[in-house]
Amino acid sequence: MKKPTKYQFLIDHALDALLVFIPVAAVLHYSHAPEIWTFVASGLAIIPLAGWMGKATESLSEKLGAGIGGLLNATFGNAAEMIIAVQGLRAGLTEVVKASLTGSILGNILLVLGASIVAGGFKYRSQKINRTAATMSATLMALSAIGLLVPALFHWVTHGTAGSAEKNISLEISIVLFVTYILSLVFALRTHRDLYLGKAEGHADGSPMKPRTAGGVLLGSTALIAWMSELLVHAVEPASKALGFTEVFVGVIAVAIIGNAAEHSTAILVAMKNQMDLAYHIAVGSSMQIALLVAPVLVFLSYAMGKPMDLVFTTFEVITVGLAVLVVSLVAADGETNWMEGVLLLAVYLVFAIAFFYLPAGVSAMDAAISHAP
Repeated sequence: MKKPTKYQFLIDHALDALLVFIPVAAVLHYSHAPEIWTFVASGLAIIPLAGWMGKATESLSEKLGAGIGGLLNATFGNAAEMIIAVQGLRAGLTEVVKASLTGSILGNILLVLGASIVAGGFKYRSQKINRTAATMSATLMALSAIGLLVPALFHWVTHGTAGSAEKNISLEISIVLFVTYILSLVFALRTHRDLYLGKAEGHADGSPMKPRTAGGVLLGSTALIAWMSELLVHAVEPASKALGFTEVFVGVIAVAIIGNAAEHSTAILVAMKNQMDLAYHIAVGSSMQIALLVAPVLVFLSYAMGKPMDLVFTTFEVITVGLAVLVVSLVAADGETNWMEGVLLLAVYLVFAIAFFYLPAGVSAMDAAISHAP
């Protein structure tokens, strides 16, 4: 096992120093300080917590395999996203919730995977991933895109006059997506587990955690991330106004990046250790879980709250998700990655981010089409 370098030691301690923002964020929130400072403090607090989550996930993946390690990281990492979304639903910020789901999908399969491939590519000429497993994940992401596209198409074709039918379609599609996700777990963890084992190059820290310790760290860091995320969501709306950003841009870019900080850090770190299978499963697996599990569960919860949420995303969001899935499928097709492919994924993400930044508040291509329909 390799010992940590002095550089890595300094980075770890610098990140741990950011833990001070946990009490700072709490004090700012409960003392009713300007929300923008709570937004910044809670976002900074999530970064070191995500780092600890990443260390625990890597330790577990060495014992359980890349597939299960990636699944655990995605599940615990998306706990923050779920908390943000539930709080948003309670606050009536349905469009922000939808935007954060779109942003999580785009952020993970483009930003996280792209950054991971670039980081790993600077150290290794090419990195292998299991082609069968990668193709299956890409196909499941295509299903996710279809699940988002159909309600939007139905809304467009009916000019938004279908009423309760739209809600019924979203609910029933949510059931299909949820069942598909459960079956994908059976495929990955039972019948075809060998495809998701990956390979490890040794633990860079020289002191992997014991499974019980790693599990405790995962639970503890997730609980604290959930708390910080709850403070974050309360500050989203006023912070976006103070910064001059639209709520859609904040939801798609800022909230999504912070809410998935765990996947961001962990995927990059393991890619630099030539564990691209694990990095791929973390990035793509998290997006897949958002679309096939988190989105349907939010629809179910919205009905329980008496505030039904549909899956009618804007045309712009649907198109960007579809294009992102297509690009990732092309990258995964040959079963190996290089740094230039990572650059291409990052470039696509930046193009989308620029477009979302300039997208006027409350305006979408779908809305415009419907408003001009005869």
